[in-house]
Order: sequence, then C-alpha cells, then structure tokens
Amino acid sequence: MGKVLVAYASKHHSTAEIAEAIAAELRIQGLDADCTDVSADTVTGYDAVILGSAVYAGRWLKDAHRFLKHHRDDLVRIPFWIFSSGPVGENVEEDLAENSNWLEPHKVLDLAESIGLRGHTVFAGRMPTDPHGFIEKSMVKRTPEELRDARDWDAIRRWADDVAAALAASSGTTAAPSQH
Repeated sequence: MGKVLVAYASKHHSTAEIAEAIAAELRIQGLDADCTDVSADTVTGYDAVILGSAVYAGRWLKDAHRFLKHHRDDLVRIPFWIFSSGPVGENVEEDLAENSNWLEPHKVLDLAESIGLRGHTVFAGRMPTDPHGFIEKSMVKRTPEELRDARDWDAIRRWADDVAAALAASSGTTAAPSQH
C-alpha cells in the first residue's frame, strides 16, 4: 500500500489530535501516512484517505463536508474511511452507544456511502481548552474537569490498526503486528 492521507477538520484541536494519533498508528503499522487539516484540500498522490471532523449540534464542520463533496470523484477510486469526534461528559459511553445524535450526520454518511465508504466510527471528544462565547464557556464550567477529555486513545489506535489491516488485505501485504 502506498500513501495514506489522514485529513481532519477541528475547531479546538481535539479532532486534530485524534487524526495525528491515527496517522502515527498507521506509521507503526508500516504505512506511509500524512496528517493534515482539510484546508490542504488535496487527495492527489494518495492511495487511501481517512477523513475526520468534529461534530457540533449533530453536524460535521463545513470544511470537512466540503472536502468530502469536492473530492468525491477521487474518493470513489480509492479506499476511504471517516470518523467523527464529539461527545464528552459523564455518560459518554451511553451517548455513543444509544444516542443517534453522535452518529455521523446522515447527510455526510449518505454521501460517503454513495462514494464507497469502507467504514466509519465516532470517538469521544474533549471539551475546548480555550472556550469562546457564552455557550462553550458554560459547557466547560458545568463539566467536571475529570470528564472534559473523554478520548479513548486505545480505541483510536485499535481503529487505526483495523484500517491498516484492511489496507494490507486489499493490497496483499501483511500489516505489522499491533504494539498494543
């Protein structure tokens, strides 16, 4: 397998950190992975793409949705996956398991599936460390500090390992054994 692009849209850098962890894990698995903000706006030269976005009010960030729409003709020819990040707080696991508001937004998922999406997932997120405006500041203030970062780094690495294994299987190579 050649190069993998991990592209993301992130408002407060939490999704960027998830994307960076995915790219790092792909590299451990022996893949050549680049990680960049969707503003780089290219898939040229990549053999696979992972696209992620933060979710706010049940929606992907506009730049991520725009990237998906803009590159649909390229993505239909290569393997690609999507991920979302968002939920935090006391009941994050239940929210992920039961609350469809945290699933990839239906418009995004429908578009991605029409292009040939290989898989998708939702990761827990992190409260902004630099909240702006009344709503963000209020959310952070009302959330206990120990619940402000719900990201599960092991789950993120396992998902990246699954992607690496799928890419290895499709190219007829073997992924490196997991380090976890």
